Amino acid sequence: MTDPLLSELLELALDVAGRAGALLRDGRPADLGVAATKSSPVDVVTEMDIAAEKLITGFLAERRPHDGFLGEEGASSEGSSGIRWVIDPLDGTVNYLYGLPTWAVSVAAERDGERIVGVVEVPMRGETYHAVLGGGAHAKGGAYGDGARLRCRPAPPLDQALVSTGFNYVADVRAHQAEVARILIPRLRDIRRGGSAAIDLCDVAAGRLDGYYERGLHPWDLAAGDLIAREAGALTGGRPGPPADGGLTVAAAPGVFEPLQALLEELGAWHD
Repeated sequence: MTDPLLSELLELALDVAGRAGALLRDGRPADLGVAATKSSPVDVVTEMDIAAEKLITGFLAERRPHDGFLGEEGASSEGSSGIRWVIDPLDGTVNYLYGLPTWAVSVAAERDGERIVGVVEVPMRGETYHAVLGGGAHAKGGAYGDGARLRCRPAPPLDQALVSTGFNYVADVRAHQAEVARILIPRLRDIRRGGSAAIDLCDVAAGRLDGYYERGLHPWDLAAGDLIAREAGALTGGRPGPPADGGLTVAAAPGVFEPLQALLEELGAWHD
């Protein structure tokens, strides 16, 4: 990596994601409860989400005071440097609340609106995924030991593809997503629902999934994972043409992406 700014941002993102992951892993109270709700009574925030975001924003603001922030739990500032940090301090909050291991810390950096650095820390796997724009995707820890470059899987036929998805917390949206999944299941190898968009995107990058799609994501859900997936050779997008966004996010190996995206378009799996 020859750009010193990218090196600096990656180092900071790796450092702070590791710190936040350790806080969440080691500091989880035995009596952890819901601190607030968001889109519905089942869309929850815990005290640990808030604590992790404060740790991340405080750490980064101290080292790069002119950068902007966009965070799930309310961090928002424009900054003046052209760099904005997009943060999900705890992706998979319901899993975390219930003691399930599929949750992550997601930290991405954008330069003038373009994603340039992404880190996803998965503490209960002991794995860290990271990517720099144009520099490939990598993972370390857990199954990856001291480090490995990531590549998405060679594409199987769509009917042999393992695809993950997620469900919204608003009842009528969930009902529509369930109908889409009902039609999709016979046309795929199977569907998984892990509960963390950031991890699903990294699993596409790592070849643990052939594809992933979800409606209703926010920028902090996908910023780091989308970059990691693309740098591992996956294709990402929304509806045919636009990039991945809140209307629809699709990520898959080339050869799976195109028919999966077309099928999701046919089924109306998106929203405006």
